[in-house]
Amino acid sequence: EMIAIQLVQLWEILGSPSVFSLVEMGAGQGLLAEQILTHIEQKCPEFFKAIEYLIIEASPAMIIAQKQRLSNFSIRWCQWAEIDDNSIVGCFLSNELIDALAVHQVITVDGKLQEVYVAIENDQLVEQIDEVSTDRLNEYWQLNQINLLTNRYPNNYRTEVNLAALDWLKTVSEKLHRGYILSIDYGYTADRYYNPMRSQGTLQCYHQHSYHNDPYINIGNQDLTTHVDFTAIQTYGEKLGLNSVGINQQGLFLMALGLGDRIAAISHGTGDMKKLLDRRQSLHQLIDPMGLGKFWVLLQSKGLTPIQTAISITGYSY
Repeated sequence: EMIAIQLVQLWEILGSPSVFSLVEMGAGQGLLAEQILTHIEQKCPEFFKAIEYLIIEASPAMIIAQKQRLSNFSIRWCQWAEIDDNSIVGCFLSNELIDALAVHQVITVDGKLQEVYVAIENDQLVEQIDEVSTDRLNEYWQLNQINLLTNRYPNNYRTEVNLAALDWLKTVSEKLHRGYILSIDYGYTADRYYNPMRSQGTLQCYHQHSYHNDPYINIGNQDLTTHVDFTAIQTYGEKLGLNSVGINQQGLFLMALGLGDRIAAISHGTGDMKKLLDRRQSLHQLIDPMGLGKFWVLLQSKGLTPIQTAISITGYSY
């Protein structure tokens, strides 16, 4: 509902166009889409009439789940090739998408940047260290103005480079004519991501509600994720002609949009006390600075007039 409030504001800043394309990328089970559309339909019917909701989803199984959940709404499922360049007026939305993109893992060896590859020996997956697969891995550090080959970093310093995130952002920027890109994910600024003390990177594996750092077990049955380098996303976005509107931690973003009032209302509510307390606890988890609250929310824009660009948008630090 807080994101829905934000989207209403973005629609109004764009001049309340008669068609506002809301493109969600990687919609999971469709819960976010369902709750956004339900709230907008109830609270802002004029905006609801303008929304063209598109979902870009790579998983056939997820598409089936999404279609079942969202059967009461008009949704169009499509792939990137079906969206014309420079055609979208509205907002591209993603929630925990970038962290799931495949990454290159790199390592410093005796003053040289090399890449970690996966090979098979004796029917076992093993790592091999060799030359980097693309010059883009060397060029990446210019975005962040970071040099892993200085004496600040220990030998065998290992980390990740998410070139797929840059490719994704390029595609989104090409499809967007006028509007916004709203990205919600966990990550760091480059100076924290590539801190010399973080010598093994951020790759984590999730299996049966627990996490570890061995990607070579539970093959096909665990999620692999890495944190997002938000500095690279912002800097590369600017090279693509995107404006960094603002970035904030999720807890502060939600509070600025009114989540505190929602929590207060629950505290004074009537009815089943256990349900009220459970709901309040769930909302507190979204703003917990040690948990979900430390996710980042990044808003980028393209094609806005100087006046539209200058308008302050609720929820962000500038």
